Order: sequence, then structure tokens, then C-alpha cells
Amino acid sequence: MIHELLLALSGYPGSVFTWNKRSGLQVSQDLPFLHPSETSVLNRLCKLGTDYIRFTEFIEQYTVNVHQQEHHPSQAGQSGLHGIYLRAFCTGLDSMLQPYRQALLDLEQEFLADPHLSVSHVNYSLDQVRLCCTIHGCQLLETVHKYSCGGLPPVRSALEKILAVCHSVFYKQLSAWMLHGLLLDRYEEFFIKQGPSSGNVCVQPEDEEEEDLGIRGLTGKQLRELQDLRLIEEENMLATSLKQFSLRAEMLPSYLPVRVAEKILFVGESVQMFENQNVNHPRTGSILKNQEDIYAAELHLLKQQPLFSLVDFENLIDRIRSTVAEHLWKLMVNEADLLGQLKIIKDFYLLGRGELFQAFLDSAQHLLKTPPTAVTEHDVNVAFQKSAHKVLLDDDNLLPLLHLTIDYHGKDHKDSSQSRDTGPRDPSPREVPSSGWSALGLSYKVQWPLHILFTPAVLEKYNIVFKYLLSVRRVQAELQHCWALQMQRKHLKSNKTVAIKWRLRNHMAFLVDNLQYYLQVDVLESQFSQLLQQINSTRDFESIRLAHDHFLSNLLAQSFILLKPVFHCLNEILELCHNFCSLVSENLGPLDDRGASQLHLLVKGFSRQSSLLFKILSSVRNHQINSDLAQLLLRLDYNKYYTQAGGTLGR
Repeated sequence: MIHELLLALSGYPGSVFTWNKRSGLQVSQDLPFLHPSETSVLNRLCKLGTDYIRFTEFIEQYTVNVHQQEHHPSQAGQSGLHGIYLRAFCTGLDSMLQPYRQALLDLEQEFLADPHLSVSHVNYSLDQVRLCCTIHGCQLLETVHKYSCGGLPPVRSALEKILAVCHSVFYKQLSAWMLHGLLLDRYEEFFIKQGPSSGNVCVQPEDEEEEDLGIRGLTGKQLRELQDLRLIEEENMLATSLKQFSLRAEMLPSYLPVRVAEKILFVGESVQMFENQNVNHPRTGSILKNQEDIYAAELHLLKQQPLFSLVDFENLIDRIRSTVAEHLWKLMVNEADLLGQLKIIKDFYLLGRGELFQAFLDSAQHLLKTPPTAVTEHDVNVAFQKSAHKVLLDDDNLLPLLHLTIDYHGKDHKDSSQSRDTGPRDPSPREVPSSGWSALGLSYKVQWPLHILFTPAVLEKYNIVFKYLLSVRRVQAELQHCWALQMQRKHLKSNKTVAIKWRLRNHMAFLVDNLQYYLQVDVLESQFSQLLQQINSTRDFESIRLAHDHFLSNLLAQSFILLKPVFHCLNEILELCHNFCSLVSENLGPLDDRGASQLHLLVKGFSRQSSLLFKILSSVRNHQINSDLAQLLLRLDYNKYYTQAGGTLGR
């Protein structure tokens, strides 16, 4: 019977020890010579044999399954579990069963040498080798690691050996990704995937009545928007740019922190961009400074360790990331002249070349005051080129990279889902813009490798700031032109209506000039100098990208583009100023009754909007929520005139 027992424990049941798929291996019930205590001991051994048989069936089933899929790839999606991680798991599991098989062979030799040994000896000998699923890929690492943290030394040791075998596949995928930019993931088992990360943005419904911007002050919703300004995401305003690779969070083992996974993602993306996407660009060396063999050897040493060490692993990842980040920094700052490119962005998108856009406003005024047509874009770019020549901007390498765009009715739209709230007076693609100014935009051809910093989404945000700044500058120029008309006619006799008109112009110019000074000095110059300082103080590309993201986010926040109540109020004020300038330009002489009526409406509207702006700024200052709004209020109310006038201008 002992030989029957050893055969059954080896996976070959017979008449004494029978096999049932549901209950497993058990002693036959019709053996009268067995005492109940002996039956109990044998059934305990049968549980061990049951586990062994099921483990061997699992190994055989899924090892054969993987081999079949290699020869018949079309069947890969029809079966259940598959993948190289599963094969590695089966290999490690099979190696852990070898001591059990050897123990059975040793027992057979012992019983052949001494036939008087009892079943208790079998139980004692096998007690030292007692033996761990719809999980997939790197989830296997997580599961095995979790159960390897138990308190039973034999179980912990066995699972640690299985985990080490599974880690060998993990390190191979990691080496291919980090050193060569190759994502070898046929079965989608790695924690990095191609394509954007899946995330749902929760959009809160808006109450239109509560958004009313009347003169009676702030609603509770508006004040909450002011309080939550720093929490507003730019993704609510712009479509999220598609990343080529992203993390697959459900596949990331818990013992690998997200910060480490993000470093691995960054290194692989950078290596792939450098090696695969830009083979036509001349360059010397590799992004890893020809240290691929060194890093591959260090990863191999980590793979040979019996236990996974997060400290050693993260130290190596940090060294690889530092090498890549420093090389990208040199490529960006030294070879691609990042500081020069930022200066170009500032000069054109942020209106740093004020004389250029002043000349452009003068030359393009007649082109853009009417709704755009199919030829408006060409004419505007010709005017832009002429304006550049007027201010001696004759850079033949720069001007071809810049192009003014007109989003006119009937033009093919690249992004028809973009809403009209994404920029100042940005018309819906289904509506005809009221003038060419509201459809004007700027595009810039970014050269390699700066495209990884100035992505299409980043340039779109710059374009929104450009439209807003240009609208402020255009209104300021129109008010200055009205002042010139006033100086030409100051010797003529004036009446009450003329006094009201020029007082309104003076108040409008006061508000717009201070807004322009705030945007250009307190926001743009301040943030740009901080950006340059941060770039010059680091040699890490990731630090540069983070600093640039903060710079752009601060521009959008501090210019109030993200703050709907203030942004809406400022746009209404600019629109009133533009209507006033149109009224003055069309009526050089004394105003008739119709003109006086329009002037009265403009005075009333400007007083209402300036009062609302003052209430918003004062409410924020009193609650100490946002220093940017307080800075603008300081510009407008530096001598307390705004306060003494009750927060109302134009009267």
C-alpha cells in the first residue's frame, strides 16, 4: 500500500487511492483493514497529493496554451489566460514542485531499504515540503508578492522564488522599454500602454440663473468659483492632448510606487522619441550617452537577486532618468536654443514686440473690421509681413514659421468640439464671427526636438492668451486714437454731451491702461523672469517642463481667463470700449439725438460693469482668496478714487 500511496502522491491514483475532480484524491471507502486513525492520516496526505495534481494540471494546461498561441496567433483572443508572465509563473511554480518530487523519490528508497517504516514517516517527511486565478500580467507579481509576506517560512521562501522567476520577465520588458524604447507587450501585461490614460472628468452642471452678472453683486456660485480658482483644471477649457504612452494603473504592482513608474514612462518615451521618430535629424551619440550596456548589466544584476529591493531598483531608475533628463536638457537648451524659442513665444504670442503689433493693428484694421472671407487669412498675413518689415523685423528664418489664422465660417475645423468659452470672444464653428478680429489666431511651426515641450495643446493655450492680449491692446489703441481726435477738436466749443463723452473716454482709458499694465508687467514679465531663472538653475529636462507648465498655468490664472465672472466682466468692458470708439470715429462732430442716446447707453453699461468689477475685486480682497485680483485692484484704486466713486466709473 505504501507504493500505492507514493504513486498517488506523484499524480497517478489507482484503486486504493481514487481521484475525483470535485473532492480530489482520497482513500477508497471499501477497505476494511484500515483503522479510522490511519484513514485520517492518509487523507491528510491525500490533500497534499491533490494540490500537487492540480498544480501540475495548471502548469501543463497553460504552458501548452502559450505554445499553441505562438504557433496560432489567431487563437490568442479566444482562450482565457495567456501571456509570457503566466508562462514564467508556471516555470517558477514547476521549479518549486521539484523538492516535493525529490522527497517522494527519497521516500521510495527509504521504504525499499526498510520495509517496516510506517505511514507516519511519510507524513513527517512530506510535512517539510507542503505547498500558493484570473489574474494577468504584472498582476501576477502583485498577487505572488502579497502572499509571500506571510509568516510561514516554507511558504514565504517558495513564493519568493516564484516571484524572482516572474521578475525575470519584468526586467526583460523593462530593459527593452527603458534602453531601446521598445514596448514588447503582446498580451498587454506591462504597466505601460500605448495611448492616453483613461480618466473621466466630472463636469458639474451650471445654474444659468446663478451665473447672472447683474449689478447687485456676487452670487454664492461666483464666490465659490473665486475660492476654487487654483483648483480649476485647464482640461476643462481645452481638449486633452493625446499622449502616445501612459500608465496602466491596474497593472502596477503595489510595491512599485507611482513616482517610479512615471520615471520609467518618461525614460522610455524619451528614448523612443530620440531613436525612432527623428532618424532624419542629425545628432551625435545616444540619449543614454552610449551607456546602454552598462545599464543593461545593472538591470541583469538586479534580476539575479533572490529578493526584490526597491531601494536598489529606484536608485538605478533614478540614474537612468538623470542621464536622459540631462541629455534632453543639453539638447533643448544648448542645441535647440530653448531660451531663444521662449523669447519668440513671448515676442509674438504674448505681444512682447509691441511695436510690431501696433503697426499690425494700424495696417489690418480695415481688413478685420468686417466678417472674414476665404481671402482674409491671406491678406492678413501679407499685412503682418509688411508690419514686420516696417519695424525692421527681417528674420528670414523666423517669419516663415509664424502664420496668422482666420477661423471663418465654412472653413474646415480641426476641432469642432471646441467651445466658445475657450477664449475671448472665440466664435462657435457654427456661427459667423462678427468681425475678423474675433476669428484671428496665431500658429507657430515648432522645430524638433522642441515639439515635446511645445505640444499642440500648449500652443493652443498660448493662442488663447494671444487672442485675449491682442483684444486688450486693440481697445487701448482705439482709445488712444479717440484721444488724438479729442486733441484735434479741443479748441472748439463744447457742450454737456461732449464733456460726458470725453470723461467716459478718460475713465475707459484709465481702466484699460491699468489692465494692460497689470497683464504685461505684473503677470507676463514677472512670470517670464521666474521661468528663465528656473531654467538657468537646473540641468534636468523634467524640471524645465514642470517650470514651463507652471508658467503657462499662472498666465491663464492670473490673466483671469480661467475665472469666468472676472473674465466675462472684462470682456464686456472691452466690448463697451470698442463700441464707444466706433461711435466717436463715426461722429467727429457734435452727436445727434441718436448718438447721444447711444452714448447714454454706453455710460450706463460701463458704469454697471465697472461697478461689478469693483465688487468682485473687493469681495476677493476682503476674503483674502486671490492675490492676483488684489494686485489688479491696487492698480485701479491706488489713490482710492475708485472707492470714493462708489466703485463706479464713467459718470
